[in-house]
Amino acid sequence: MKLKRILISQPAPAEGEQSPYRDLAAKYNLDLTFFKFFETVGVTASEFRKTRIHLQDYSAVIFNSRLAIDHFFRLAKELRVTIPDSMKYFCTTDAIGNYLQTYVQYRKRKVFTGQQHFAELIDILSKHREESFIFPCSDEKQTEYFKLLDKGKFKYTKATMYYSKPRDLKSFDLKSFDLIVLFSPIGVRVLTQSFPELTSEDVRIAALGTATHAALAAAGLPLAIAAPTKQSPSMAMAIENYILGKEQGSVIVAKPASLRSVRGSSRPRGTASNTRKGKSPIADKAKYKQLQEERKAQAAERRAKRAATKANEKKR
Repeated sequence: MKLKRILISQPAPAEGEQSPYRDLAAKYNLDLTFFKFFETVGVTASEFRKTRIHLQDYSAVIFNSRLAIDHFFRLAKELRVTIPDSMKYFCTTDAIGNYLQTYVQYRKRKVFTGQQHFAELIDILSKHREESFIFPCSDEKQTEYFKLLDKGKFKYTKATMYYSKPRDLKSFDLKSFDLIVLFSPIGVRVLTQSFPELTSEDVRIAALGTATHAALAAAGLPLAIAAPTKQSPSMAMAIENYILGKEQGSVIVAKPASLRSVRGSSRPRGTASNTRKGKSPIADKAKYKQLQEERKAQAAERRAKRAATKANEKKR
């Protein structure tokens, strides 16, 4: 599929910084425009005090972005709270975990990371249920994260530490772009607020994550390129595969192994069950009774044979 001009709703990479989008532009002669659709504003210390959330009451922190790390430690400094060395940090990816080194000494015994999806982090959290978690986040709804935490029955507190301020996009001529790349539901919201008359014929959109896909569907806008998929785990790869005309595949929806259903039921693994592991319940009571009688008869026959063998040995 032919693409030339692409609007990417992220800040431009720093000069000299390695970027898959720049590599993509050089490879396929693309014209890229970077523009973040919203600004991030931190919650002030006085605003945070009104929530009555005390950072020192928690033994572990869940981070799903670098922004969350920045604002967590910013607020700790403004509130004059000393984060103890015993604090444990749970990060969605290695990149987020490595960013922690900006603020704390990195130690494997207190920093735990997933691979790519928040669902993978749930399996790690399941091994630390005794901890009291705080989840620094924005004012945007992050339902997929909280649903997994609620389903896992973790003891956690949502702490809004920053919020998103939409930017005006009206200076852009959307029809001049062959593709608009979105990374979050707020990106969808800002787009539709700036262009309320936007229709499916006006734009071609690439979006990352199921929450962003759902926001697009709710806004009635088409999804041309979806990520992550098995064939395209990153957005840059998804765009390249689209250019090459390759099949996109199904969007990856990661599920925590610790919360997967047992035998199709909604019961998490490790919980009590009325049926023994490895044995299927028998609905036909008459058949079940017959099987039990056969097993008893076989057991009695085995006992008789053993008794006869012992008697013969004594005679010898």
